Amino acid sequence: MNVWIMFVVFALLVLIEVPVAFALAAGAVAWLILESPIPLTIVVQRMASGLDSFPLLAIPLFVLAGSIMNRAGLAARIFAFALSLFGHIRGSLAHVNVAASIVFAGMSGVAQADAAGLGTVEIRAMRKAGFDPAFAAAVTAASSIIGPIIPPSVIMVIYAVLAQVSVAHLFLAGILPGLLMGGLLMGVIYWLARTGRIVAPTRPRASLRDVGCSFVQALPALLAPVILIAGLLSGAATPTELGAVTVAYAMVVGFAQRELTFKKLHLCLVETGLTTGVLVFIIAAAVPFGWVVSVNNLPAALTSTLLGLTDNPYLILAMINVILLLAGLVMETTAILLIAVPALLPLAMALEIDLVHFGVIMVLNLLIGATTPPFGVLLFIMMDIAKVSFAQMVRAMLPFYIPLFAALLVVTFWADLVLFIPRLVTG
Repeated sequence: MNVWIMFVVFALLVLIEVPVAFALAAGAVAWLILESPIPLTIVVQRMASGLDSFPLLAIPLFVLAGSIMNRAGLAARIFAFALSLFGHIRGSLAHVNVAASIVFAGMSGVAQADAAGLGTVEIRAMRKAGFDPAFAAAVTAASSIIGPIIPPSVIMVIYAVLAQVSVAHLFLAGILPGLLMGGLLMGVIYWLARTGRIVAPTRPRASLRDVGCSFVQALPALLAPVILIAGLLSGAATPTELGAVTVAYAMVVGFAQRELTFKKLHLCLVETGLTTGVLVFIIAAAVPFGWVVSVNNLPAALTSTLLGLTDNPYLILAMINVILLLAGLVMETTAILLIAVPALLPLAMALEIDLVHFGVIMVLNLLIGATTPPFGVLLFIMMDIAKVSFAQMVRAMLPFYIPLFAALLVVTFWADLVLFIPRLVTG
């Protein structure tokens, strides 16, 4: 037996639907029992040390900020403003859906929060306007992954801790790729509506007065991402501190507009505790798993194997994309990240690939995986909200894989696009 016993135990437990965190920890424990004289207490020690990181504090803060924004009605105001701007374009509310997700991305760092919160408002409006429920769900699923690309982003915080890179630089690097994804999605929506492949009722063009009124109502919500990005660009605060500022701002706005109550705030805190608890448990359980991988020198073996096939960084990046996309078909996003980063980071460093650029590539890969069958979590969230079958959901998603994969190719092979803003800020 060797280190592969750990992967076998992990895979078997995942297949029988044991929670990922328990499967990761069990895999590491199995290797220690069967292959190592090291005491099992190392598992607990590694789990504790793995959570001893200041940037990880940003996770509950950004999750809480997004939850407060949702329950304070700011998501609905953002949608109304986007509707006044894009409701008359061919594709109508589908464009509004994407535009609202881009704006809301500046408040919520979790794709699931975007899908479940803003997505509920979007799907309800699209169904009422006459859109096919499955198409509405597919647009929402595709646009919700923009959330963790444009800052803030919980998954980017996790990558930054694992790779020891700047959270601020990662956040800044996600802005242009996120906007690119939104533009490509809107292009496909326009083409589908223009060619009659979808029923997309249009609305009359909103008057300047209506646009102005919706803008004023949405302004407090629109200022949240502005504050965040301004803080990142100026370096006035760390991402963790900006997370605290965003929470405070969301609470002030919510109470001032009388849409946030203490009961709703309590629900937000409970929701944040549950979400953060799951994420942190997975992170902690993955640390001993990654330690076993490192002790057995698997990253070096993987690096030498791939470099033995080719030393062309573009070909290796293409192979990494394929590996991550395949993993995304069967595993949860955070778990893949926690396993893949320690394994692939030495390879990226050997090829002199910028680790911020590499992080955006990995994050985008894994988020696309969250929309792919058979285990894409966003598909199941959207199915529940839209009340459609799995087959209907997958069929409706097919056209949107084209812009998502196109964005992945651009991000992978055009590093200057990803690194333009971080380089501009750092000089």
